[in-house]
Amino acid sequence: MPRFPVHTIDDAPEASRAALEATRQRLGKVLNIYGEMAHAPVLLAVSNAMSQAVAEHGTFDARTREAIALAVGNQNGCGYCQSAHTLGAVRAGWSEEQTLAIRDGQLGFAPKLDALLMVARQIAANVGEVADETYEHARRAGWSDEELAELFAHVMVNMLTNYFNHYAETELDIPAASGLAS
Repeated sequence: MPRFPVHTIDDAPEASRAALEATRQRLGKVLNIYGEMAHAPVLLAVSNAMSQAVAEHGTFDARTREAIALAVGNQNGCGYCQSAHTLGAVRAGWSEEQTLAIRDGQLGFAPKLDALLMVARQIAANVGEVADETYEHARRAGWSDEELAELFAHVMVNMLTNYFNHYAETELDIPAASGLAS
């Protein structure tokens, strides 16, 4: 059972209503995670601001962004985010089978992306620590230092939602991704 109420636009704190409406327009509905975040307007504002900054200033395409989200969500054991980003990844052009491979770290079909996701997984798993060998492998695979710095922002946006879902015990209100309990 979730720890926080799942607010609708109508019953959310006034300071959260505009953000929830924008979320509803973008996604077609207010997902449980955002309805819960709305309980603390500052939390919803921080989440939205981080996401907006990545959207406005980030250079990764949708497929790469979704792959990062899948890898980080898997690393953090967040079924909600893995499910949400599986839907997003399929919309971005990944097949269902590829989303499973990305989540599981089995990217024989995409070695350059695999190198990037290895860095993302280590950031998430090791409180930001990444082995020199892993970082250099990503550089040799073709990722620039600027892209590897940007990766950190993507990982942090995803860790916020992953950790919040664990903390709030968010109930899944979208289809569970393959391989995850519903």
